[in-house]
Amino acid sequence: MKAKASAPTRRGILAGGNWIVDQVKVIDVWPQPEQLANILKQTQGTGGAPFNVLVTLARAGAPFPLWAAGMVGKDTLGRWILDTCRRYKINTRHLGQTPRAATSFTDVMTEQATGRRTFFHARGANALWRGEDLDFDKIRARIFHLAYLLLLDGLDQPDPKFGTRAGRLLARAHEAGMKTSVDVVSEDSDRYTRIVKPTLPYVDYCFMNEWEAGRTTGFKIRQPDGRLDVVTLRHAAGALLQMGVRELVVIHFPEGAFARTRRGEDVWQMSLRLPDKYVVGTAGAGDAFCAGVLWGLHEGWDLQRCLQTGICLAGASLSDATCTDGIKSLPHALGLARRFGFRPPLEELSQT
Repeated sequence: MKAKASAPTRRGILAGGNWIVDQVKVIDVWPQPEQLANILKQTQGTGGAPFNVLVTLARAGAPFPLWAAGMVGKDTLGRWILDTCRRYKINTRHLGQTPRAATSFTDVMTEQATGRRTFFHARGANALWRGEDLDFDKIRARIFHLAYLLLLDGLDQPDPKFGTRAGRLLARAHEAGMKTSVDVVSEDSDRYTRIVKPTLPYVDYCFMNEWEAGRTTGFKIRQPDGRLDVVTLRHAAGALLQMGVRELVVIHFPEGAFARTRRGEDVWQMSLRLPDKYVVGTAGAGDAFCAGVLWGLHEGWDLQRCLQTGICLAGASLSDATCTDGIKSLPHALGLARRFGFRPPLEELSQT
């Protein structure tokens, strides 16, 4: 029997899941029903975790191979996704095309004054993808990043042995010697316990924002006045490990990020102290953060450096209305920390 390739003998990141074209519209104001808002600017950009993560890594100069996995339609938007990946030297062998559905897209309405986003999403071809064609023994990537749970109809379905079809796919990748990573979409529903929770035992690295972590674990991480409850945040991270995450939980939020390992290591990293005029749009910041942390995990950096890299790439992404056009290079992103500095620690942290 052929020996499985272990993580040290593998190299690169395979990202699969939602492939989306974002139609980003900057508007002057969010309108009331039956009222008008002016579109001030419109751009087309990358959308969906695998697309954003891989393009962020490519634009930042990641020194390892990048693979794409998923499904797009046989249409203009699908060709644009494939052409974009090829331009960034992202391997598209496992990014299939189907005539059965259109390429997924999202209308992203970004308010000019605040950068706040509202999304109108068409699932399209992503709903059909299950990853059944992936041969993890032949794909030599070190990490398989799957996202977004709750937005992949074919993989969110129940599985009698692995909880969900996503769990089955992740288990296959892990058995072949890959590290597995997931991210979750923010959804106001009760599906977290039915879809996310049973998938976690097959996950090495779990990424969530504070909303998603709270919905999965049942903790209220934001206090009524909007402040972050750092004690509850720690409890939520611990609960996710108890639910089965193998190695690492990373929870990110506007104020920064928190990571807890299976070994009991806790690491905090505050976000950049960016001036208000710097922020053009917040779309893709979470994926840019994830890309930076995955880069560090792939290279074996210490956890603090991983979080700082993610924070700086997220900060760079905020300079543009699209998800990835704000990314120039890793040195450029890290330079933002020297230019603006990090936010001061939360008051609760300074007391512990």
